[in-house]
Amino acid sequence: MELNSLRDLYIAELRDLYDAENRIIKALPKMAEAANSPDLRNAFEEHLEQTRGHVNRLEQVFEKLDETAKGQKCKGIIGIIDEAEDLMDEDASPAVCDAALIASAQRVEHYEIAAYGTVRTFARRLGYEDQARLLAQTLQEEGATDKKLTSLAESYINESAKTAR
Repeated sequence: MELNSLRDLYIAELRDLYDAENRIIKALPKMAEAANSPDLRNAFEEHLEQTRGHVNRLEQVFEKLDETAKGQKCKGIIGIIDEAEDLMDEDASPAVCDAALIASAQRVEHYEIAAYGTVRTFARRLGYEDQARLLAQTLQEEGATDKKLTSLAESYINESAKTAR
């Protein structure tokens, strides 16, 4: 795809996000299964449902643009997920494993927060206010998930990991 305009870049970024979200849908069940904390497992399961909604919103945006909803290989999320899978393969105590899962999940969230903030801004600049609202809704949910993960880490998971042997 040639990038001759902000609209072209916007569509390319949306395709990157579409691929990222679909890869996250595949990764979250593995992360939930690897979680030892029931609270962390529930957070991953809830975010899986949210992520399915994110894909639906992206599909709505593509429809409004009269573009096919398809992904473009998201190398950034591939790398983050690969690192998370490597961490899950490590021999770690349950608390340390959960702390590592949170660290990996927050990397994903921060990537998405940056990406959704960017495409929301592009949508506004292009005059696509209805699309910007959809993207802003997802951005808000990604931020809330990040805060939830921080809360879990700070409430007991990191403390348990600190004293693990």
